Amino acid sequence: MNDPTRDPHAHDPKPDDRRRFRGDSIRLRLLALSALLIGAALVAGYLLISAILQEFITGRFDAEAASVSEALIAGAQVADDGRLVAGTPPADQRFSMPLTGWYWQLEEDGRVMAKSASLFDNVLSVPAGDSSGATIAGPAGQALRLTRSSFTLPDSDSRMAVTVTIPRADIEGSLALVRKPLAISLLMLGIGLALASVIQVTAGLRSLDRLGRDLRRIRAGKSETLPLPPVAELRPIAVEINGLLDQNRSVLARAREHVGNLAHSLKTPLAALSNGLPADHPGQALIARMDRQIGWHLRRARSSAAPRLLGQRTEIGPVVDDILLVLRRPLDDAGITVRTDILPPDLAFAGDRQDLEEIIGNLTENAAKWARSRIRISASPVQAAGVAELRVVIEDDGPGMSDKDHALALARGSGLDETGPAGSGLGLAIVADLAALHGGKLVLDRSDLGGLRAEIALPA
Repeated sequence: MNDPTRDPHAHDPKPDDRRRFRGDSIRLRLLALSALLIGAALVAGYLLISAILQEFITGRFDAEAASVSEALIAGAQVADDGRLVAGTPPADQRFSMPLTGWYWQLEEDGRVMAKSASLFDNVLSVPAGDSSGATIAGPAGQALRLTRSSFTLPDSDSRMAVTVTIPRADIEGSLALVRKPLAISLLMLGIGLALASVIQVTAGLRSLDRLGRDLRRIRAGKSETLPLPPVAELRPIAVEINGLLDQNRSVLARAREHVGNLAHSLKTPLAALSNGLPADHPGQALIARMDRQIGWHLRRARSSAAPRLLGQRTEIGPVVDDILLVLRRPLDDAGITVRTDILPPDLAFAGDRQDLEEIIGNLTENAAKWARSRIRISASPVQAAGVAELRVVIEDDGPGMSDKDHALALARGSGLDETGPAGSGLGLAIVADLAALHGGKLVLDRSDLGGLRAEIALPA
């Protein structure tokens, strides 16, 4: 049976790896923060580098347009009739092919006096003033980047200007050629940084994982102290935990010593009282009852105070065989047969042998005391709340007890002596206490054999 109030992971010797990535995980929080910062840095880097590249590439195109503009200004001259005429046009074929977006035109007092062959019969509509760097619409609807320069020539009072345009599509195409490898490079850098972060976080938290394993070894009874971690930040924690462990051992030792002193101080006067009274004196029954109560409390205190190796593994089958071997003569004399059913045969209990012998021994002795002819012992593994447990059931065909007496049977020294031999009522209570110490629970019920059914859940 499973106790819903206990921690379902109390006996799990290994942590669930899925917990490492829960919302309250340090590992997950560090990785999430690292991913956020790396992502933000890469996006900011991409935007900054893209802006620099855009400025560089645009400047390169502007420089090319300015070079064409200077060549046109250098070749421009005033004809005999006073009109502005162009010199040798640029040799760049883009200014000769129709509607390429690479255009130039010379203006005098706002009138177009010469233009590139690529304009055909069109002219550029240029905003007034210094409009270099502006974007205008070309004859074919293209977006054009404008470079415009004003100049004067000797022997002329006219206002002259030269306009050169470059298609925006060419600038964006050049930017796309460098942005794609930039994005791929930053993506590869991000993947590398992410892997580095995972390695860094894993390596950084390895000492915490090792500390957890060392703590589980102590809980399992395989070690008494924590070794000092190799990192300075965790050494004070290990020192404090070792101090608490030493203090706990000291308290347990003192508790056991006090238990022994209590046993000596109480048993001796009771023995003296018993020896001083006749055997048939009514006080003998009271003394016997006090002795049973003291014995029960002392055994319970010893089992609670004694250190237990929770990580030990004890197979069920050999313990049952040894107990039945001890009880063989009383069982044979009473004509009681015992059937055992332990599957799998190597089913084991996560605890020391002494505790398991105390549990199964008390339950078997109780069954032998009340059984008429049959006892049945079974054990099997179960899964309770994701934790591996084993269920041990011991039944007999005796008179059993009523439902209301089940709770009384687990009370302190209740001494339920129904119709069978007298008993102290301590065995079942001790079993319940030992089961609770291991996180288990004892449940009493009616057996289909007719007697008592005692079922106990223990860590597997």
